[in-house]
Amino acid sequence: MTAPVLRLTGVSVIRDGTALVDGVDWSVGRGERWALLGPNGSGKTTLLRVASLYVHPSRGGVEVAGGQLGRTDVRALRTRIGLASPAFGDLLRPQLTATEVVMTARYAALEPWWHTYDDGDRARARSLLERFGVAHLADRPVATASSGERQRVLLARAFSGDPELVLLDEPTAGLDLGGREDLVSRLGRVAADPTSPATVLVTHHVEEIPPGTTHALLLRGGRVTQQGLIDEVVTSAALTEVFGLPLEVEHRGDRWAARTP
Repeated sequence: MTAPVLRLTGVSVIRDGTALVDGVDWSVGRGERWALLGPNGSGKTTLLRVASLYVHPSRGGVEVAGGQLGRTDVRALRTRIGLASPAFGDLLRPQLTATEVVMTARYAALEPWWHTYDDGDRARARSLLERFGVAHLADRPVATASSGERQRVLLARAFSGDPELVLLDEPTAGLDLGGREDLVSRLGRVAADPTSPATVLVTHHVEEIPPGTTHALLLRGGRVTQQGLIDEVVTSAALTEVFGLPLEVEHRGDRWAARTP
């Protein structure tokens, strides 16, 4: 059996006596596409930060791409992970061009001058920018892009550098309806590509789950309420429990929807 690309064992994150994440056991297999759902404050972003190795758990073990946190150089492990999150985007220097932002993922770096890049790296970065609909930003500073365009640049960066795991923290945040639907469609095409790495997408809304998503994990109060195949997890009863109000879930074609009765 192939080892999972991500394994969390008994992971808890405790701050000021409060468990932001509590006793999480979770594995992501190669080729799987996960949606991570839960209300505000449920621990979704904290769990993603643990998986991306930017937050160390107070208790428990973390393994990524065959390396164990605490026994492997974390800088090397981070190069195996693609990450797109608003918090990470805030760390990038606004004067960097979109191409430079994408290229730096190869070494999990924030600045292009820390490492050497070649024409192949630039060509791959431009190809990924085109894939996510922002090729026109290739030579422009990211500071000149709209919030939605910056989201797309970060997505292109997340898939750069041949990662084994891609973590997406609310990638449609700040997008209008058209932008959201276009991005969900693009992520659906990524999910359908068997060569794409395993992905985990954090969202509050089932409507933002891309086609091709295979698994789901539900969080409430830092604890996992359910996880597994998406058709067995994203149900009216499960979402009613995790969001704390009556919800009816519909699955039409390759998209999901939820509403109150």
